[in-house]
Amino acid sequence: MKYFVATGEDHSLDPVSRQSLRGSFVELSDGVTHYELAGPEDGEIVLLAGSLTVPLFYWDGLAAELHSRGLRTLACSAYGRGYSDRVRTTYDETLFVRQLAELKDRLGIKQPVHLVGTSIGGIVAMRYAERHPESLATLTLAGPAGLIRKKVPTHRMFASDLLTGVMARRFGRRLLEGHLGHNVRDPQRQAELTAMVLDAYRYEGSLYAFFDTLQHVALSGRAELFRRTGELGIPTLLLWGADDTVTPIDVLDTARSLLKPRQCHVIDCGHMAPYERPREVADRIASFTATRTERHTA
Repeated sequence: MKYFVATGEDHSLDPVSRQSLRGSFVELSDGVTHYELAGPEDGEIVLLAGSLTVPLFYWDGLAAELHSRGLRTLACSAYGRGYSDRVRTTYDETLFVRQLAELKDRLGIKQPVHLVGTSIGGIVAMRYAERHPESLATLTLAGPAGLIRKKVPTHRMFASDLLTGVMARRFGRRLLEGHLGHNVRDPQRQAELTAMVLDAYRYEGSLYAFFDTLQHVALSGRAELFRRTGELGIPTLLLWGADDTVTPIDVLDTARSLLKPRQCHVIDCGHMAPYERPREVADRIASFTATRTERHTA
């Protein structure tokens, strides 16, 4: 799909514009990454991998709760999201895994981290775990994508560059807003999430990044990735929203059988448990990381 700037994308990201934006920035091999490293300086680090649309602000509530439990957090906006660069390349799992690995290395983080991935970030987190298992102490997946049952998988719907480009230009923002409307159960929290995401979508290349990701990251048919992750021997915590309609809870049993998590909990919320129930999710993560056993070989 050819790079494009959509109607309404009237802001650009550059060193000057970023001076007034929240967060820290670092140049990595693919572009500038927007990140925040915060919390107790002596705390173990929780690395947060976001979903299809969200900026790092999505993690604010959970990060604050984790800080109060003695954990340090590293959150970043994936390329094309938040205030990270809208790179003119293929938005696939390799790109997002490389971003996380390079960010961790650039910040001099040597110790194993606790990786948390939600939705499509769950796919990225599993791919990261597969490529860098030695760098992880634990893995937490919240409503991970990859097992949804759809007659036409998303990456096939957007297989044609020409059709994807036309659809993105004409209906992109409407499709984005429709997607956001299914994420959160509480109307007020839903409105806050939508405002947060759309604010970052004012920047040139945002919808291009959104649709290019849909082209290159398969959101279904990923059972083999789940199975391989389960064989890595990394202590894994699985969380799922009881009313999740994006990655429906009816695939939870399949996910459990493939991942073989040490713990699994259903949260009373929609798709975005870390955003909707930050205190409960922080309790689960803090307890899990504090009592983890030594990694075993599957």
